[in-house]
Amino acid sequence: MYTEDTLFENENYTLNPLPKGEYEHCTFINCDFSESDLTQMLFIECSFSSCNLSLAKLNKTAIREVKFKDCKLLGLRFENCHPFLFAVSFENCLLNLSSFFKLGLKKTLFNNCSVREVDFTDCDLSLSVFKNCDLGGAIFENSVLEKTDFRTAFNYSFDPELNKIKKAKFSVAGIAGLLNKYQIDIEQ
Repeated sequence: MYTEDTLFENENYTLNPLPKGEYEHCTFINCDFSESDLTQMLFIECSFSSCNLSLAKLNKTAIREVKFKDCKLLGLRFENCHPFLFAVSFENCLLNLSSFFKLGLKKTLFNNCSVREVDFTDCDLSLSVFKNCDLGGAIFENSVLEKTDFRTAFNYSFDPELNKIKKAKFSVAGIAGLLNKYQIDIEQ
């Protein structure tokens, strides 16, 4: 099934699942996908606004140039998505407890998001931006963070020796999050 340029508004897909298929240039507003099965579906240049996708199944789901705004995306396993042309952006979203393990996320924008305890292990986040994001407990291990912008992010803590951080951008206040492994006290 192929659907293009369609608006889906105030739908509850926990009761009646979204039909399997390909969705291009579609807009989803105030829809509930929580715990829905979106396996092997294709979303191209779609936008999700004020939607709940918490714990949705994303097995082999293709997400290409998809924008999420004001969405609840708790516990999503993005690493199960089809990696080919995977591209997303997030604004004012709750991404807590989600995982992007081994995904390519170059130039991804995270704007005003809660990204607590999210797994970015083995991710390529080069040239990405974490603008005003809470990264408490987020895992960065063997991640490519080159030219990534953390200047307005907060609560992050990761080991620079376990990640590639060449030319990454940090604020003076955030530098402490790079030194936690040394268990030193930093006063301002």
